[in-house]
Amino acid sequence: METEIRNGPAIEFRHVSLCFDEKKVLSDINLTLERGEMIFITGESGAGKSVLLRLAIALLQPDTGQVFIEGRDVGPLSEDELLKLRGDRMGIVFQEDSLFTGMSVYENVAYRLVEHGVDEAEVGRQVTEVLKFVGLYQQAQKLPFELSGGMRRRLEIARALVGWPAIMLFDEPASGLDPLTSAQVLDLIIRARDIHGISSIYVTKKLDEIPYLATHRASNSGGRIVIDDVTPDHQPRTRVIVLSQGEIIFNGSVEEFENSDQFEVRRLTKADNGTIFSDFVTADPWDRHRQPRERIL
Repeated sequence: METEIRNGPAIEFRHVSLCFDEKKVLSDINLTLERGEMIFITGESGAGKSVLLRLAIALLQPDTGQVFIEGRDVGPLSEDELLKLRGDRMGIVFQEDSLFTGMSVYENVAYRLVEHGVDEAEVGRQVTEVLKFVGLYQQAQKLPFELSGGMRRRLEIARALVGWPAIMLFDEPASGLDPLTSAQVLDLIIRARDIHGISSIYVTKKLDEIPYLATHRASNSGGRIVIDDVTPDHQPRTRVIVLSQGEIIFNGSVEEFENSDQFEVRRLTKADNGTIFSDFVTADPWDRHRQPRERIL
């Protein structure tokens, strides 16, 4: 697969608007995902979050405005050019299950590489690498129905990560999972982001995921990947964008998001909806008040 590094930000929206059946879904969206940055996109249901992701990977085209991927305007590209761009440079994890039920774990992960003409030996190397990364190497010959819900979600992530794309898009990847499995999925995303330098957009309605992803960093320590709760000076580059009725109504740091007095933001952060930022009572990976410690994966 192509490894050429192109110029420009990872993704850029310039005055992007989109309507469905004359109903405006997104209105004058301007955003830039810088290299190595992780942007969290949140908002109430129907705000346009998932539509924005599909525009970001050029599965949809805007009615007005432009979308650039690594400095390249995707509007004029042919479908073959778009397929190549996605295959070479991008991966996406959809909220819904998109696995091929009749294919094994190995075949699901290998599919994109095979479609792009990667030779068999290289397919084997890359698939083995990513299956080990997500902890599914021993399940390579199983079918999706033989896996647990958490394993299937890890398989979805492996399919998107194979070949280590420069840009990853996540659409509520931990949705519907129990807290322990959700934490494992978030740790996997942190590892991919930090070890492989991936730029990413992360859509979520689970606000407790945001501070966890923003305050933890993965590193390679003597051949072992560890995830630490790090000080502000060493935290990954992150930002929060809030969508409301198809418009960006907040764009700032995680700390600014948590402390914002803006009405639309407070509706999210202060709502009595079971989402908690910092008051976890169990000593698990979600506890932001625990003493910093090293976790080995």
